[in-house]
Amino acid sequence: MTEHGSIIYLEGVTVDYDGFKALNNLNFIVNHRELRVVIGPNGAGKTTLLDVISGKTKPAAGRVIFGKDTDLIGMREYEITQLGIGRKFQAPSIYGNLTVWENLDLSLSRASKGVLCTLRGRSTAAERTHIDEALATIGLTEQAFLRAGSLSHGQKQWLEIGMVMLQDPELLLVDEPVAGMTDEETVQTGRLLQSLAEKHAIVVIEHDMEFVRQIARTVTVLHEGTVICEGSVEKVQADERVREIYLGRQKVAHG
Repeated sequence: MTEHGSIIYLEGVTVDYDGFKALNNLNFIVNHRELRVVIGPNGAGKTTLLDVISGKTKPAAGRVIFGKDTDLIGMREYEITQLGIGRKFQAPSIYGNLTVWENLDLSLSRASKGVLCTLRGRSTAAERTHIDEALATIGLTEQAFLRAGSLSHGQKQWLEIGMVMLQDPELLLVDEPVAGMTDEETVQTGRLLQSLAEKHAIVVIEHDMEFVRQIARTVTVLHEGTVICEGSVEKVQADERVREIYLGRQKVAHG
């Protein structure tokens, strides 16, 4: 079975931990330049979904097809990254003692010239332009030469998103990007992800339903390792199973 137009396609994926199915015969499709939000209660399989796509977890059954026909099953994490899949974890992973610029430069050129050359300022004109563009996109131009450790929590998250994007992924996996952010930072993060979705496919794991309403066109709801509902925010909120299993439990549904 082939899904035309999809960038990632999971078919019949099962992840079994000693009898507990973290994913249970899961089917999941995301198209090119789509911003997809995945929600669900704790233990629903959300992070496991990202783990399978990124190669961190090997499923017991199923296929994970990237692009036209590349099966990711059995590939190493770095090989999957090189194919064009980037992942942003919940906790920001940045170099706090380096400047924002140096963090971005390291991310851009890590494979080609290494850390020492980067820190010695040996960036090309094209690389510097690329970094400037990334700084503008993530809203940190004025903070370019500040120590990354001095940034606010939200700014650190934006920096890491910029670091991942400089590796030019076709698909970006983002785990709970607005956890711990102020309201203003949350709104800005939504705008950032929406702008990135003009060129990249993005899968966002999220609990904050206000944020989901801000950014989502299509929402996938996971429960016990499988998809129970998929569609617009309005469709998801109106689904009785979702209201009972997730939204009602979290008391975040509004009507």
